[in-house]
Amino acid sequence: MKILFMKITLRACWVHSLKEKRMIVKSIIQKLKNKFNISVSEIADMDIHQRIVIGITGVCANSSQEDSTMENIINFVENSTDAEIINIEKEDLM
Repeated sequence: MKILFMKITLRACWVHSLKEKRMIVKSIIQKLKNKFNISVSEIADMDIHQRIVIGITGVCANSSQEDSTMENIINFVENSTDAEIINIEKEDLM
């Protein structure tokens, strides 16, 4: 059993208020939860308008499923929002 842990940082340069940012974050989080059955939350920089940092955790059966899920999550985030991915941190647990 493998635990998937990722931190994805996005930049949304067109956002001018925390209200706009919240709408984007809620949308991304809900879509990820529905599609991948994982835990997702905004974890940092909550007061910075144009920066979104989300943490993702999940349980996978093996390393290949973990790698595949990570790649699918990254592709999904790239395709489901106009925000630009500026950093991805992955951590191997177990």
